[in-house]
Amino acid sequence: MRRGFALLLALVLAAALLPTAAIGETADATEIDALIGNMTLEEKVGQMMIVSFRIWKEVPEEAPEDAEAAEAPEAINITELNDDIRACLHDYHFGGTLLYAENCQDAEQTLRLVADLQAENQAGGGLPMIVAADQEGGGSVARLRFGTTGVGNMALTATGDPANARAMAAIYGEELKWVGINTNFAPVMDTNNNANNPIIGVRAFSDVPETVSEYGVAYIEGLHSQGAIATVKHFPGHGNTDTDSHTGLPRIDSTYEALKAFELVPFQAAIDAGADMVMTAHIQYPQIEKETYTSVSTGEEICLPATMSRTILKDILRDDMGFNGVVVSDALDMAAIHDHFTDEDILRLTINAGVDMLILPEISDTNQFRRNKAMVDAAVRLVQSGAIDEARIDESVRQILTLKQKYGLLDRIDFTVTDAQVEAAVNGCGSDAHRQAAWELAERANTLLKNEDGAFPIHMGDGETALVLFADSCASRAGTGEWAKQMLGDVGESITVMTNDAENGEQCLQAASKADHVVLVHRMYKAACLDPNSSDGFSTAIFDQIIEARHAIGKPVILVSCQLPYDAARFPEADAVLLTYGASPLRAVPPETGAGSACAPNLPAALCACFGMGEANGVLPVDLPELDENYAINTDKLFAAK
Repeated sequence: MRRGFALLLALVLAAALLPTAAIGETADATEIDALIGNMTLEEKVGQMMIVSFRIWKEVPEEAPEDAEAAEAPEAINITELNDDIRACLHDYHFGGTLLYAENCQDAEQTLRLVADLQAENQAGGGLPMIVAADQEGGGSVARLRFGTTGVGNMALTATGDPANARAMAAIYGEELKWVGINTNFAPVMDTNNNANNPIIGVRAFSDVPETVSEYGVAYIEGLHSQGAIATVKHFPGHGNTDTDSHTGLPRIDSTYEALKAFELVPFQAAIDAGADMVMTAHIQYPQIEKETYTSVSTGEEICLPATMSRTILKDILRDDMGFNGVVVSDALDMAAIHDHFTDEDILRLTINAGVDMLILPEISDTNQFRRNKAMVDAAVRLVQSGAIDEARIDESVRQILTLKQKYGLLDRIDFTVTDAQVEAAVNGCGSDAHRQAAWELAERANTLLKNEDGAFPIHMGDGETALVLFADSCASRAGTGEWAKQMLGDVGESITVMTNDAENGEQCLQAASKADHVVLVHRMYKAACLDPNSSDGFSTAIFDQIIEARHAIGKPVILVSCQLPYDAARFPEADAVLLTYGASPLRAVPPETGAGSACAPNLPAALCACFGMGEANGVLPVDLPELDENYAINTDKLFAAK
C-alpha cells in the first residue's frame, strides 16, 4: 500500500469512529417549535421544496408551433445567479437546492454560486438551505466535473474491503464540503438483483443485501466523517426492475414479507447506522400499496408509486423500520411521475404520503421556472383548501429543521466567501492525493475474471504492435485509450486505438489480424448491447469475428468490460476477461486540472494493467448469469460472486 493512500485511509477510519452525535448537538425541540411558530404557511411550504436551477433558456409561455429553430434562444448553464433567480429565492425561501454538472464549472465558481444561493435565500427571509448533489462517484453519476470522480459502488465492493468504501466516500464528502455542498444524494442502497436493470447496475454495491449493507454503511460513515449529510436511495428498492423510472413507471410485484427479507435489509442497516435522509423510488408495489390512480396520459389504472404511498413511507419506513429523519422524493419530473399525474396531484399525494422534501422539476428553461413557482403556490393553496393538513406540513418542517440544526446549518448567517475557502476548494477538489487514492482503488477493483495461457498481461516485444479496439457502445469512452497510451510511455507508442462503427467493421477486423496483441473494450449499459442484431450491440458481431480470426492464427484476445459486468458471458471465447465496473465519457485526453478533467479511473487503470502497468486484484461482487441462444440473460450462473 502506498504511503499517501495508507495515511488517508487511517485518517478516514479514525474520523468514522466518532459518534454520529459529534456532527451536531442534539436537536433543541423548543428552538425548532419556536421557529415553526413564527413561520408563515408560505415559508413552511418553501422549506419542503428543493429547487434545481440547472439551465437558463428564455422561452415564451406559449411558443408558437411553427417557430423557426434558428429563433430558439440560447441555453445557458446556470453558473451564477441572474435577477430572476435572485427574486425567486427572495420570494419563496426554499428549503433546499440541488446542483448538477451544468452548475459546477470549477471549484471557485461552484463555491461562490453556492454562497450566493444561500445568501440570497436568507436575505429574503429564508433559512440556510440543504445544498445537495448526486456525487455517487464512478462514471455513472458524479456532478463535480473538476473534482475526484473516483470509483463507483460496485467497484468499491470489488476491492474486497468496506474500508475502501469509507475512504472513497470521505473524499467525496470533503470535496463537497469545500465548495459549500452539505448533502450528498448517496449512497445507492439498492440491491441489484436484476441483471437487466437499466438504471441501477454498477451504482449498486452488490446483488447480495448483506454485502450492500456492509459497504453502504461504510460509505455513510465516510460521508459523516466529513460532516456531509448522507441520503440513502431509492427506498424501498430499485434493484429488481427492468424499467428506468426516468423514462417509465416500474412495477415490482414483491410482497412486504419478500421485501423485508431482501430489498429492505440494506435500508434497515443504513437507518440503524444513523442515515439522516431517505430518498423514495417512483415504483409501483401493487402487493403493498393498493390505492390506484387514473393516468392522465394513458387512462390506465396505476398503483400509487412508493413516493406517493403512505403505506410504504409511514407504515413501513417510519413505524416498522424506525426511521426518524427526512424523507426526500426522487425528482418529480421523471417520467414515472410527470407522465401520469397532474402537478396538483403530485403535490397532494406526495406530501400526504409522508414526503418531507420534494425535488421540484429541474429548471431548464423559463417555462420550467414558471412551473416551479406555480407548483409551490399550488401547494400553499392545497393546504388552505384542506386537501393537505397543515399539521402534515408542520411534521415535515420539524424534521427538516431538526436535520439542519444537527448539522449546524441554522447557525450560518454569513456566507461571504473568504480567500482561505477559495484556496481550500481550488487546491483540494481533484487534488493529486485524492486522485491517486482513487486510482489505487480502481486497480484493486479491476477484476481478472478469466486468464487462459497467461494472455494477461501483454508483454510487448521489440517491434511489436497492439490494437485497443472500442465497441460502438463505448465510443464516448475511446479517449481513455489515448490517455492510457500516454501513461504507458514508450509502450504506448506502439499501440493503436480504434473505435468500431457501422461502416468500418472490415477495417477493424484487418487491423486486429495484423496486430501482435489485441484488447477489445466493450460496454454494456442495457441488455440490447449483447445482441449483434441490435443497433446497440452490432459491435459484438465484429468482436466475435476478431476473436475467431485471432484464434485461427494462434493469437489471444483480452476482453475488457467497462460497465455492467454481465457482458462477460457474451464473449466466452476471449482468452482473458477483465471487469472494470465503470468508465466516464471521454473523447479526448483530459487536462491534468480544470473543468472537465474529472474522469473515473477504472478503465484507464484497466488498460494500463493490460500492458503490465499496475494490477487487477478485484473480486467479483455480483453473480454473472449465462446467456441463452438469443443473447438474453437467463438464471443460470456462469460465475458466482466471491
